[in-house]
Amino acid sequence: MALPKSIGVTVGTVTLNDFDQADCLLFFGQNPGSNSPRMLHDLQEARKRGAPIITFNPLRERGLETFVNPGSLADDPDGADRLTDYVVAGHVLADHSYSHPALSKLTAAAYLADVDRAEGWLKGREGYRAWFRYPFLDEGGTDKAKRDAVRAGLKARGLRNGYVTVDGSDWQLESMTIAAKAAGHRMDMAKLRRFYVDQMMQGVEAHYANAQKVFGAKQPIHVMLMHETDIAALFIEDFVKALKAKGWTIVTADAAYADPLGRTIPDPASANGTLTGQIAQARGIGGLTWPALANAKAAQAAFDAQVLGK
Repeated sequence: MALPKSIGVTVGTVTLNDFDQADCLLFFGQNPGSNSPRMLHDLQEARKRGAPIITFNPLRERGLETFVNPGSLADDPDGADRLTDYVVAGHVLADHSYSHPALSKLTAAAYLADVDRAEGWLKGREGYRAWFRYPFLDEGGTDKAKRDAVRAGLKARGLRNGYVTVDGSDWQLESMTIAAKAAGHRMDMAKLRRFYVDQMMQGVEAHYANAQKVFGAKQPIHVMLMHETDIAALFIEDFVKALKAKGWTIVTADAAYADPLGRTIPDPASANGTLTGQIAQARGIGGLTWPALANAKAAQAAFDAQVLGK
């Protein structure tokens, strides 16, 4: 609060150019890996040339302890060890591309080359599964020739679609929280927890309502898209409790992708989003609903009101 009066700015005077000259970097009260993602590559370069990075944070955030930059795991000496920790903890590993490109912005050949680069690093590692999840859930949009070329390329590589039926859009919750913190807003953690759980449950309920229209009473095992973020690490247990209170059961990824739904290859007008949505398109089923987070403006207004008290 005193920064504007003392130095004339609300955050700080450090620029990214300063990272190239620093012999040591100190961070106070934040996790640079997720709270300041724009710094990430500069921090990595500083670390590579031997500059120590010291963080003072009374909150031991998950992203601070185990953050991995998936775009440069091959260059990160600690990346493989961190992923091994996930496997030891009972998780599995699968392909989400090497550089996280949108298929709609690349040729099929370039996209598959990016997949191959990731496969070259992943294959043979303990916990590896031959699944591929499209970045941004972008399977080529309306370009059916490109979509089919990539589908054929993935099949030839032995990769199955790592589809989702529920899109939590939790990255948006993380972005709003980071922006509020950067702006100096005080946040009530109890209200933030409640907002996170409520928004995630709204997403589950909206996508489940869609699934009822598409699949009827006999539902498949659902797969929810979530991201490894600090806000998820803080409140994931609360979210799981809310799910169980509504009668949901948590299963492993292996069990989920063994569901017969995974063999469905829909032919929608636009190939993107959840598998449920694509099947609905292909069958001509309309009237689907979308969770509140699908509307960025409305979601921000709700966050401001419920978390920041604006």
